[in-house]
Amino acid sequence: MDASIFKQYEVWFITGSQSLYGEETLRQVAIDAKKIVEGLNRSAALAVKLVWKDTLKSSEDISALMRQANASDACIGLMTWMHTFSPAKMWITGLRELNKPFCQFHTQYNRDIPWDSIDMDFMNLNQTAHGGREFGFIGSRLRLERKVVVGHWEDPEAQRRVDAWMRAAAAFADGKSLKVARFGDNMREVAVTEGDKVEAQKVFGYAVHGYGLGDLAAEASAVKGTDIDELVAEYRTSYILASGLDAGIGLERVRTGARLELAIRRFLENVGAKAFTTCFEDLHGLDQLPGLACQRLMADGYGFGAEGDWKTAALVRALKVMGAGLKGGTSFMEDYTYHFDPKRPLVLGAHMLEICPSIASGPIRLEAQPLGIGGKDDPARLIFASSTGPGFNLSVMDMGNRFRFVLNEVEAVKAPAELPKLPVARVVWDPKPNLAIAAASWIYAGGSHHSCFSQALRREHIEDYASMAGVELLCIGEGSTVEGIKNTLRWNELYYHLAKGI
Repeated sequence: MDASIFKQYEVWFITGSQSLYGEETLRQVAIDAKKIVEGLNRSAALAVKLVWKDTLKSSEDISALMRQANASDACIGLMTWMHTFSPAKMWITGLRELNKPFCQFHTQYNRDIPWDSIDMDFMNLNQTAHGGREFGFIGSRLRLERKVVVGHWEDPEAQRRVDAWMRAAAAFADGKSLKVARFGDNMREVAVTEGDKVEAQKVFGYAVHGYGLGDLAAEASAVKGTDIDELVAEYRTSYILASGLDAGIGLERVRTGARLELAIRRFLENVGAKAFTTCFEDLHGLDQLPGLACQRLMADGYGFGAEGDWKTAALVRALKVMGAGLKGGTSFMEDYTYHFDPKRPLVLGAHMLEICPSIASGPIRLEAQPLGIGGKDDPARLIFASSTGPGFNLSVMDMGNRFRFVLNEVEAVKAPAELPKLPVARVVWDPKPNLAIAAASWIYAGGSHHSCFSQALRREHIEDYASMAGVELLCIGEGSTVEGIKNTLRWNELYYHLAKGI
């Protein structure tokens, strides 16, 4: 998924001050703020364009701007900067009205103190150090979720942290208009893929709609043969086709996969959905379980969840948006089986078919192999191994009284041996801190067997996104212990119970 999705969004850069400083100082405040915005936009370090706004000097100014931000579809959040000292009582009304995320950038225009020339004029102008603390107090007093980034605005690390917040804000904004299409229902008797769709729309913003398989089958039957020919030709140039797929039943299976891809893509476009689910128990009217289609749609930025898992489908879409334009990929994922070698225990992650090729390393093969479940024809699918390196698995669950994210940091590694008979895309990873602690912690937290695997994003992106949504996030990584995770779960249970009454 490319970064063009961010072009529709903007973040407003707002500077706080007060009339006490006089016109000359306020003019300089505005000049410095504009230069920061222009410099950050030129740097290309930020995913979303910054838009400079007039310096805010009164409660009335602040409230008016907050209402404008709320009403703007383009504005996905605010970046606040206290160049001077902005008395925080005048922010109370506006901040209480604001319904967009905000990031407090605790920076200053100058990087260094001019030791030889610093005087009171300089001190009066450059007061971020304590102006930002005054503003920070009112955010804490109002119990507002926000991100605080500290550092000089030209520092690449500070820019990276701002960019992480912007990407999370873009995903949060995308979720407000996201539609998830469910083809059929979830896998029968499975608990974790169920959930409260009304509460999910309240918390995350997305809407989940069910569609009958007959509607999709009708769309598939309307696909023209010439369109299938063109897509199969694209497959031939993009992938290595297994033997037997050039003619006969093998070619027909590839063409069926292409037909399903075209049908699902058109169906989603027609209903305005950017995420979807399928289920191998609901295939009436379809010749195959869609595999190739799901893989290629994910590569284009669609969210996907297998077995009717709408929560994971929406989460995959959110991570796709966050990671747009970044190196590395994001995919629907499932912990499938373990390698309990005491020298280095590992996890094999895969699914029946639907792993996104954005995480692939090396050649990608197109095959049509038996599925062994669902009772349909052998489905087409892409087969590959993932890139190696750091990543994470992220899962979302409905815990009854709230949603919970569980994140496990992992290191994707090369498989210890070839997998010549396994006809699915896969990842082998070393979970942090180790398999025993990571798996036990995941289970204690109620983590789903479905997850989102990403090598494009960092834990910080998810921390920012969870903060915006007001959702619990439990992180498992280096230094985690089972007892520590269990204690955190106990504390969180109490906090989220009490927080509803605060």
